[in-house]
Amino acid sequence: MTNAVETSTPANTPTPIGPYNHIARVDKFISIGGTAGVDPATGQLAGPDVYSQAKQILESFRVMLESVDSDLNHVLHVNVFLKDMRDFEEMNRAYVDMIGNHRPARTVIGVAELPKPGVLLTMNLTAVTKE
Repeated sequence: MTNAVETSTPANTPTPIGPYNHIARVDKFISIGGTAGVDPATGQLAGPDVYSQAKQILESFRVMLESVDSDLNHVLHVNVFLKDMRDFEEMNRAYVDMIGNHRPARTVIGVAELPKPGVLLTMNLTAVTKE
């Protein structure tokens, strides 16, 4: 038996720039697609630096996860796509500020380009619901 995949893009999160929703969920499993550090209130980047953008991504993840009965403490894995590895420490600083002591598995990948101009990194994740 196949379980239905539910997809959504909650209010107060960035508008997707393509034909997709941010969240896909099957039962307890949640996948959030590539998300940039865009302030949903303005539609603009949260800042010109990696720290500001990374913090905004994780804030958007928090809102998205809450919409599907989860939170940042239920994240299993995060992928980070970073344009410049020299920004690794600043990305980590924002990551720790937002995630706290929870340490899900994580992969950081250096990329040459990202679709939205000015974006310095994107992230996606896999999580489970609280129950």
